[in-house]
Amino acid sequence: MMNMTICKRLSCLALLALLAGCGRSITSKPGDAPNLKAWVAEVRALPAPPLEPLPVMQQFETFEYAAQGMRDPFSDAWTNPEGGSGLRPDPNRRKEPLELFPLDSLDMIGSIGKGPGLVALVMAPDKVTYRIRPGVYLGQSDGRVTGVSEDRIDLIELVPDGAGGWLERPASIALDDQ
Repeated sequence: MMNMTICKRLSCLALLALLAGCGRSITSKPGDAPNLKAWVAEVRALPAPPLEPLPVMQQFETFEYAAQGMRDPFSDAWTNPEGGSGLRPDPNRRKEPLELFPLDSLDMIGSIGKGPGLVALVMAPDKVTYRIRPGVYLGQSDGRVTGVSEDRIDLIELVPDGAGGWLERPASIALDDQ
């Protein structure tokens, strides 16, 4: 027990000695720092460094736009409204139920009848079976059925030709052999 007390006292004395060596002397005053004051005075006496010159502004070449009188390449006024073969989809025609679906999503599942009374059966993606005769429209490209046979449906679609007109494109839906 006695050893422990001596050990504590010695460690306190060592700590005080270390702390005394780190701080200012007891006789120095708080505002007394001769090295710091001399350094600050020396830095203030130095002349200020020169400022960098402002960057030179570049002179840009002016450009005068002189194409106001030329045609606008994005205007519809320059396209031929009767371009292509003159065919156009009828905007006043009432759309039929099978025109809601893309042509490749319609499946021919059979046919009923003979000769001119032949009717094709088509199943749409909504799982409803429709009867198809020539003259009926189907598909999203204004496809008009031109003929019905036992194993396929022939139709003609109207597709844009890219120049403001329309082209006829033949298409068909064949009977799926399952």
